[in-house]
Amino acid sequence: MDPTLAARALSAATEITSTALSGDDPEAVLETVVARAVELADADLGLAMVSADDGRVVVEAAYGVDGLLAEAPAGDVEGGPVGELRGLTLETDSAAGQVARGSEPIAAEDFIVDPRTAPYVPDELRGYGPFAAAPFGSGGRVLGALTVYRRQGREPFSAGTVEMLAAFAAQAGVVLALAEGANARHRVTLYQERERIARELHDVIVQRLYGTGMQLDRVRRNMRKRFAQADGARLSDAIDQLDQTIEEIRGTVRALRSPEPRHDPGTPTDLAESARGEVRIAGELLGYPPTLELSGEFADIPAERADHIRAALREALSNVVRHSGASETRVTLTRDAEGVKLRVRDNGSGVPQGVATRGLRHLAERADAAGGRFFLNSSPSLGTLVAFDLPLG
Repeated sequence: MDPTLAARALSAATEITSTALSGDDPEAVLETVVARAVELADADLGLAMVSADDGRVVVEAAYGVDGLLAEAPAGDVEGGPVGELRGLTLETDSAAGQVARGSEPIAAEDFIVDPRTAPYVPDELRGYGPFAAAPFGSGGRVLGALTVYRRQGREPFSAGTVEMLAAFAAQAGVVLALAEGANARHRVTLYQERERIARELHDVIVQRLYGTGMQLDRVRRNMRKRFAQADGARLSDAIDQLDQTIEEIRGTVRALRSPEPRHDPGTPTDLAESARGEVRIAGELLGYPPTLELSGEFADIPAERADHIRAALREALSNVVRHSGASETRVTLTRDAEGVKLRVRDNGSGVPQGVATRGLRHLAERADAAGGRFFLNSSPSLGTLVAFDLPLG
C-alpha cells in the first residue's frame, strides 16, 4: 500500500475512533466511516451495508461527493439524493452480500457488466462502474460490507486502494463496536440517574405527602364538630388533592423506571426495607406500632413485583388509619416457593359502608394484571383482613 495512502487511512481511523469514544450515536459514526472511505479511495459514492437475518444486506449509511447519485443512462432511473439509498436492500448472492458473509474483498472494473455483479445491480446504482467492497466486523464476526463506487468511465480501483479499503473496513468494525459500547454505557448512566430520581420521589416525597394526608384526615375526623361545614369540605378537598398528587407522582416514578433504554423490570429491590418504612409511617399516625413479621428473602424481589406489594401494603395501612379505629394491626410478609404473600390484619370496626373503595379496586386490578390474587374480608365484629399474593415466576 502506498505510504501516503496508509498514513491518510491511519489518520482517518484515529479521527473515527475519537468520534466513537466521545459517545456519538453509532449511526453517526458509521456515516463518518463511509465519508472517509470515499475520500481515501477517491470514489464518488460509498455505502455501508449491514447484514440482515436472511443473508441480504441493507444500506445503513451512504455518502456521495456531491450529495447526488450519478446520472443514470437514458431510459433508466434518474439520479437522486444519496440519502435515498438508505434502506436499499441487496440480495444475498450480490457481491456485497457475499462480502458481508465473510468473503474476501472484491473489486470490479465495471460492476454493470462483470458476471459476478451484473445480475444484482439495483437501478439506483446503474450510473456507476468501478466498484470495490470489503467486509467489516468485530471480534471475528462480520457485520456487513463497506463498498465504494466511481462513475462510469473513470479508472478502476487499484489493488493498493482495495487493500487500503479492506484495512480501513476492519478498523471501522472495531470502531463501531466501541461506539456501540459507549452508547450502551451512556444509556446505563442515564438509567441510573432516572432510577435515583424515581427512588427519591417514591421513598421521600410520596411518603411525606402520604403522612401529611393521614394527619389531615385524622384532624378532620377528630375535630369534625368544631369545623364549619365549609371548612370541613375544604379540608376534605385538600386531602383528595394530596391523594391525587401522590398518584401522579407514582405515575411519574413508573414512567422513569420504564424507559427505553430501557428499564429491566427484573432489577431487584429491597422489599423488606420498604415494608419497614410503610409500617413506621402508619405507626406514627395510629399512635401505636403495628407488628411486622417478615419471613424469607426480600432483597432480590424484581422492582415491578415489589411495587405491587408496596402499593398493596400502603393501601391496606391507609384504610386502617382512616377507617378502622383499631388498637392492634399486624402485617405479615412471606416469601416462599410460590411467591410473595402479604397479610394486613386489624381488630377495628371494618371498612364502613359507603366509604370509597377506589384504592382497593385498584389493588384487585393490580393483582389480576400481575397474575396474583387479592382478597378482602371486613366486618364490624372481626376487623379487616387484606390479602395480596403475587407470584415471582
